[in-house]
Amino acid sequence: MRRRQFLALSAAASLESCSKTKVSGFPGYAFVANQEGKAIAAVDLSAFAVARHIPVDGRPSEILAHPTEQKVFALTPENGAIHEIDSANLKFSRVWKAGQSLTHIRLSADGHTIWTLAKNPNRLLELRLPDWKVSRTVPLPATSVDFDLAGELDFAVVSFGPTASPVLIDLRQAKVIAKLTGDGQYSIARFQSNSKAIMAGDPDRKLLTIFSIPEGRVVSHLSLAVRPDYWCFKNDGGQLFLAGEGSGTVAIIYPYRTEVAETILAGRAPRGMTTVTTPDVDYLFVASPQSGDVTIMNIANHKVIAVVAVGKNPGFLMPTPDNEFVLVLNQDSGDMAVIRVKSITRNRAKLAPLFNLIPVGSKPVAAVVKKV
Repeated sequence: MRRRQFLALSAAASLESCSKTKVSGFPGYAFVANQEGKAIAAVDLSAFAVARHIPVDGRPSEILAHPTEQKVFALTPENGAIHEIDSANLKFSRVWKAGQSLTHIRLSADGHTIWTLAKNPNRLLELRLPDWKVSRTVPLPATSVDFDLAGELDFAVVSFGPTASPVLIDLRQAKVIAKLTGDGQYSIARFQSNSKAIMAGDPDRKLLTIFSIPEGRVVSHLSLAVRPDYWCFKNDGGQLFLAGEGSGTVAIIYPYRTEVAETILAGRAPRGMTTVTTPDVDYLFVASPQSGDVTIMNIANHKVIAVVAVGKNPGFLMPTPDNEFVLVLNQDSGDMAVIRVKSITRNRAKLAPLFNLIPVGSKPVAAVVKKV
């Protein structure tokens, strides 16, 4: 029997057994962006079932949760729209259209504004909540591919892929204050958790460069054994996990020490990742789309504990706020796998059960969880 078949049988047995055992879920909803379904699925996490499908005009690619209000926001890039959904009554509230295509959205730390990247013309826009008015506009030197906000500080970093160097933006002045020229073609850039430095990844050269703020000066270059395509920070920001195309490994970085700790085997062609903190163990969950499973690693000793078969083409992962469950979106099978963290135990077979599998829609790509 092949490994994938064995894992699938193990998962099926787990689901059957757990269905007979009452386990308290999370008192809230997971809002899942179904890209091809053009809808947001609201999954009741106390009952582990879809409560409602909320249609949106367009193909949602990202979704955000307001930190204090019962609202979630979904982006449909092609028609340049941001949709607001009332997370209490599971209904569409309103929509804002930019009149041009958008690529990414980020919420400010206080939840007062949404920042988004726009194309033709290339701009970083601030959408003020709750009146939904554009309050600041920052012209950009090229077509952007990604951006990040610096926590509670008024800085943003925008990356452009191979076309141009990333830029550091002072949001108060609404202008570029530094260009991050580190001799690389940086496709992604992120702030350290203390917002005192920027890390930028060059996939082709397998390089991670650290820049100072606000000068944009190179602090150090870190050579990697993997392409820095997929990023995941530990909850406290003290560790960064990197995975890349064409590799079955994950690189572990200590950002504040500017040090590559180790590169470990973690599934087959890993992509999406998330971390979970419990009183006993800190876990790293790594999705492998090709093999349809999730590898679970003990962060403290960098050892693989278990593998869980989850579905076809898993990509996006996230824990519930109470760290009791990990939600995995399977793009090709159109479902959400649920892993119960307490069920993860070290065993000879290195297998962990799948708690539940919930059909959610066509090509789920992103999710947020809101407590009720």
